Amino acid sequence: MTITDQPSPVASVQASKQPTWIRSNWGLVLGAAVLLAILFSPTPAGLSVAGHRMLAVFGFAVIVWVTEALDYAVSAIVIAALMAMLLGISPNVTNPNVSIGTVQGLTTAMSGFGNTALTLVAAALFLAVAMTVTRLDRRIALIILSRVGTRTNRIVMGAIVVSTVLALLVPSATARAAAVIPIIMGIIVAFGVDKKSRFAGLLMITTVQAVSIWNVGIKTAAAQNMVAVGFLQKMLGHDITWLSWLIAAAPFSFLLSVGLYFIMMTMMPPEAKEIPGGKVTVEKALTELGPMTGKEARLLALSLILLCFWATEGVLHSFDSSTTTTIAVALLFLPGIGVMDWKTANPLIPWGTIVLFGIGISLGTALLQTQAAQWLANLIVAWFGLNQLPSLTILAVMAAFLVVVHLGFASATALASSLIPIVIAVLQKVQTPGINVLGMTLVLQFVVSFGFILPVNSPQGMVGYGTGAFAARDFIRTGVAITVLAYLLTLVFGATYWRWLGYV
Repeated sequence: MTITDQPSPVASVQASKQPTWIRSNWGLVLGAAVLLAILFSPTPAGLSVAGHRMLAVFGFAVIVWVTEALDYAVSAIVIAALMAMLLGISPNVTNPNVSIGTVQGLTTAMSGFGNTALTLVAAALFLAVAMTVTRLDRRIALIILSRVGTRTNRIVMGAIVVSTVLALLVPSATARAAAVIPIIMGIIVAFGVDKKSRFAGLLMITTVQAVSIWNVGIKTAAAQNMVAVGFLQKMLGHDITWLSWLIAAAPFSFLLSVGLYFIMMTMMPPEAKEIPGGKVTVEKALTELGPMTGKEARLLALSLILLCFWATEGVLHSFDSSTTTTIAVALLFLPGIGVMDWKTANPLIPWGTIVLFGIGISLGTALLQTQAAQWLANLIVAWFGLNQLPSLTILAVMAAFLVVVHLGFASATALASSLIPIVIAVLQKVQTPGINVLGMTLVLQFVVSFGFILPVNSPQGMVGYGTGAFAARDFIRTGVAITVLAYLLTLVFGATYWRWLGYV
């Protein structure tokens, strides 16, 4: 070998610094290790072989989702494959002498795609895309901001109001964040405010948290709500109408929004009380949009009609939210009536969210069908001593548990898919007289949306963090205060308003 053929010391050092495959994919390795560890452990007494194997898949899913080892859509496909294979070679739960078979295993893995809640999620995402394509969401946000004035406290109020109004019309938290955050960032830049200033951070964090808060208040505001609705339909045979959800949750979100304003203004007070030229900046942005187009007008009319149908479901008509939303989406594509075509909408739809949603419902369904969820619920009831506790104490314990667990999840949809079936099974196991399983599950679903502490706990948090307008430490310290307030409000509402409604 010649001298030139020998690797240089620098190249050797660089090669040694290259991460190994295991180091780069440690979350996937950990998930596989958990899967194998559970699979090769003895089947616990009282648990079917199929249930044991589904707990292994469940453990793998939680690890992969928490570590984000795989893209969510890819993880869903892997989970579906594991379910089809492991259920397929498992003995039938009711007749252990025969195997379930891979056809039935795959059918179970795909069962979530037959849920009407999935239809609503998919339709809602199309509506959100229509808002983006026509820029109607941007126009609504700018009109609201043009009315609030140039005082910094009023601009913060305006950001909360924008998030609230768009939650009614744009049924996707990510889409709302993608619509509002660029506008807020544009205002910060146009005002001549330093992107690293306290006011910029205050405004951006407030916007992100307001989006999250109204995920609680409105049924159609977030995909994780549809996960809960899907399980309530499948496990308890009950649906929650849009209006029932609003009556139960909107007062909570309103009070938490008020609390958000005072927390943010106290913990991150702006440098100045007024931003000169702010109103002119917003009006200029509105002028650049031009007059409302025919497509915007048709979309606004359709959205308001759809909102009326959602609000009067089960009162003035029997059409469920999934059906009315699907009809609305069909109209959005019709020539002369619609506002977009398939080629425009297709690349903008987050298909991964739909895949994750469907497989998440399937995973929960399989845990229930194999009795794995019920077996796990028995452990949780015994561990926390929930068996005879008052309903408010059960709410306090389980809400605290969900808040802590959420710290590990970057997707509330994944969190709901993992835990709502377990929550329902736990509530069915406790022996507290008069406990309302449906109502308690609904309230605990509200807590699933409490992703206020870390930017990575929600897509909207990551969108906001990506602007560079705030430091993670500011998000965390204000997020902890918001979470504490949300938890205390949950207990107060549980003792009063939700108890009066019969939910707790």
